[in-house]
Amino acid sequence: MDTYISKADPFVLLYLGVTAVFGIIAFYKAKKNQVEKKCIFAHSLLLLFLLEIFCFAMLKSYIGLILFSMACLIFYIYLPVQTMLSVDTKAVLITGTDSGIGHALAKRLDNLGFVVFAGVLNKDGPGAEELKRSCSQRLHVLQLDITSSAQIQEAYLQIAEMVQNTGLWGVVNNAGILGFPGDGELLPMSLYKQCMDVNFFGPVEVTKKFLPLLRKSRGRLINISSLAGGIPIPRFAAYGASKAALSMFSGVMRLELSKWGVKVAAVYPGGFRTCIQGTSELWNTQEKHLLENLTPDVKEDYGDDYIVALKNYLLHMPSHCDSDLSLVLDDVLHALLAKSPHGLYAPGKNAYRNLCIFCYFPLWFYDSFFGKGHTSKSVPSALRKSEAKSKNT
Repeated sequence: MDTYISKADPFVLLYLGVTAVFGIIAFYKAKKNQVEKKCIFAHSLLLLFLLEIFCFAMLKSYIGLILFSMACLIFYIYLPVQTMLSVDTKAVLITGTDSGIGHALAKRLDNLGFVVFAGVLNKDGPGAEELKRSCSQRLHVLQLDITSSAQIQEAYLQIAEMVQNTGLWGVVNNAGILGFPGDGELLPMSLYKQCMDVNFFGPVEVTKKFLPLLRKSRGRLINISSLAGGIPIPRFAAYGASKAALSMFSGVMRLELSKWGVKVAAVYPGGFRTCIQGTSELWNTQEKHLLENLTPDVKEDYGDDYIVALKNYLLHMPSHCDSDLSLVLDDVLHALLAKSPHGLYAPGKNAYRNLCIFCYFPLWFYDSFFGKGHTSKSVPSALRKSEAKSKNT
C-alpha cells in the first residue's frame, strides 16, 4: 500500500485545492455572518487541519480525500448563518441594572432602539439616576428587588400594561450577588441561603411571572450565570452552587420552552470587573459575620491568618478582571437578536477553554491545571503544624 503520494501527482493538487477553497469559503462565511464564537470557529479549523494531515499521511489518497471532504462538508453545514433580527422597538426587561453588566446592557440596548425596562434594587440610587439622565424616554426604571414577590408582581403589572398584546421580547435575569469568597466549610449557612435567594430563586420567580408575556411574543429568556456555575472554582462554593442551579434551570427551560417558540440562553461571564465584588465595608461586615459563626475547632484548625488572607484575595480580585464588558454585552445582544442563538455563551478570557478542560479532560488534569492558579497560597494552621511535625520526625 502506497501511503504517501508523489508531489507531482495531480491528485495532490486537487487535494490541496479542495482544502484551499474550503478554507476561503469558510472564512468568508464566518466574516459575512459575524460569527460570535471565534474561539470555537478557530478550534474547529485547527481540528480539521489535523484531520487533513492524518488523512493525507496515513490513508490512501482517495480515502483520505473522501474523509476530509466529508468533514469539510459537515463543518460548513454546521457553521451557522447568523441572521440577525431587527430591533424594531422590542421590549426587554433587565434585572440588576443599578451597576455592572446590567447597567451597561440597559444603556447599550436603549441606544440600539429597544424599549428597556430596567429593574433596580434602589430606584432612587445613583445607578437609577444615571439611567434616567443618560438614556432615552423609551427606558423605564422600575423598582425591582427580585427577592420580593410583591415587587415582582408590581413590575409585571406595569410592564404588562405597557406592552399589552405585543408581549415582552426578552427577559435578562442579571441581578446577582457574590458574597464573601472562602472555603466552603468556613462560609455560614446564611450566605448559602442568600446566594440561592438572589442568584437562583429570584430569577426563577421572575421567569415564571413573565413567561406568559414571553410566550406571547415567542421571545428570549437569558440568564446571566457565571463561569463558577459551569466549573468548580475554589472559594466559590455558595456562589458557584447557586449559579450552577441557575444554569441547570436554563437548560431545562430551553428544552421545555422550545415548543412555545421561546429561546433560552445561559451566559457564563468569566472574570469581569463589576460591582458584584462589593466594597471594603461590606467585606468587613461579612468577615465579622463569618468569624462569629465559626465553631472553635474549625477556627483553630484554619487560623485567623488564613481567614485574613481570604479578604486579601477579595482586595486583589479586581486586578485580575477585565473592565471591558463589551464581550458580555455582545453575547447578550446576539442571544436577543440572532435568529438561531446559542444555548450557552462563555465570554471572557479563557472562559471557553476552562469549560472545555473541565468537560472533556480527566478530573485529575482539571484539578492539577486549575488548582495551581486558584487555590490559596496560605495554608490552614493545622496543616502547617502537621507538616512541621512530619519534618521533625
